Amino acid sequence: MQKFSIKPMFAVVVALLFSSSLMAADKDGSADELASVLTSYETYQADFIQIVVNENGGKVQETRGSLKAKRPGLFYWETHAPMSQFIVSDGDKVEVFDPDLEQVTVHKLDDRVQSTPALLLSGEVENLEETYRVSSRQISDDVREFTLEPKSEDSLFVSLRLKFFKNELQEMRMQDSLSQLSVLSFDHIQLNETVDKSAFTLEYPGDVDIIRDEG
Repeated sequence: MQKFSIKPMFAVVVALLFSSSLMAADKDGSADELASVLTSYETYQADFIQIVVNENGGKVQETRGSLKAKRPGLFYWETHAPMSQFIVSDGDKVEVFDPDLEQVTVHKLDDRVQSTPALLLSGEVENLEETYRVSSRQISDDVREFTLEPKSEDSLFVSLRLKFFKNELQEMRMQDSLSQLSVLSFDHIQLNETVDKSAFTLEYPGDVDIIRDEG
């Protein structure tokens, strides 16, 4: 059963982009090329707009926020009001703070991503091609897109597309098994700038409910 909505699940995918290196043996070089680009990212900071549309193309949700990521495994995600939410990862666990619910949920990171495309970005997969079909296409001289499709029918997601402009991650498109599409567009990108470790902390009132998901 999927425990999270698409919003925090997408955040975990982005977090794991920066957790460690990718290892793959692919015939056309797409996976190796993607790994080479992502592993050059020591830090990544950006504002984002996330739009979720249903199978008919109707907009279900729009959120705005910002994120910070630092290798290995440090991640901070914030969405603004009226759908305020904070997500922080230290590489071992994920904390999700919902101010409106006055609730913090703590998850083990490994347990959170077993059936998602995030697993291939965690650095724990020795052969990417055994789990995913990886392809790429050159959209223009400066724009390249990678598509990752899980081979397992049990995956929660149908495809994940990453679009790069001059090797800078600009957009992610994730389609789930219910034909719902989530588009994450990045702006004000800062790549490989210094980010202090203190930026990856989650502060919340002492009287909130804390729920620990043991898997």
